[in-house]
Amino acid sequence: MGEDVYTHGHHDSVLRSHRWRTAENSAAYLLPHLAPGRRLLDVGCGPGTLTVDLASRVAPGAVVAVDIADDVLPEARRHAAEQGADNVELVAGDFRELGLAEGSFDVAHAHQVLQHLVDPVGALAAMARLVRPGGVVAARDGDSSAFLWAPANPGLDRWQQAYVEVTRRNRAEAAAGRYLPAWARAAGLDDVTYTTSTWTFATPDERAWWSDVWAERSVASSFAEQALGYGIATQDELEDLAAGWRLWGATPDAVLTIVHGEIICRV
Repeated sequence: MGEDVYTHGHHDSVLRSHRWRTAENSAAYLLPHLAPGRRLLDVGCGPGTLTVDLASRVAPGAVVAVDIADDVLPEARRHAAEQGADNVELVAGDFRELGLAEGSFDVAHAHQVLQHLVDPVGALAAMARLVRPGGVVAARDGDSSAFLWAPANPGLDRWQQAYVEVTRRNRAEAAAGRYLPAWARAAGLDDVTYTTSTWTFATPDERAWWSDVWAERSVASSFAEQALGYGIATQDELEDLAAGWRLWGATPDAVLTIVHGEIICRV
């Protein structure tokens, strides 16, 4: 199967975008399936903002939030404490290897995780084993091959190409959002509802924030380190990618839409 490699890493430029995530902007498809008292597993919780928001929807039900990067969990713990989310337990490790009891959750959720895994089908099957009969496996992943932007921007064209090449070297799938239904069925889940949603950045403030995040990520995150290490881009070329993001962010009426696929799988 091979080892998973996280394309983004946890540079602050990455975490700034992760901290922005809320239940409304990143898990609206899941909210109708949450209720007070339900027990939720959050796979790949990162800095915890989405986790804590979901925890508020199931309280007093418990949330177990797992991330393979233990260095990001102190921030998640601080955020949970600041929000008074005493129903959240944060655990470092791979959820597939922690010995979690089968059938012990009502909901298993993963946001932007499967696109980074060598075996997303196996991960969905593992999530399903942890959910009780009648419970839900939920996943949302972007489709980086389907980013839409205007006006034309050669720097973003090259960024998209480089990003997809890096993920392929990591044996991951940048276009994960479009494959979620097939992966779910391959994992043995036959009650699958597929939807899509978008993040759209079109106002001056949105463009400024998102372009700044990705300009920095293009030269300073694990993506940049991997692009250099794999020989996909030189440092000068990475600077050109960052310049493409800054140009887009500074262009009046520029827009960017990120398409996500979403699955609700009834176990």
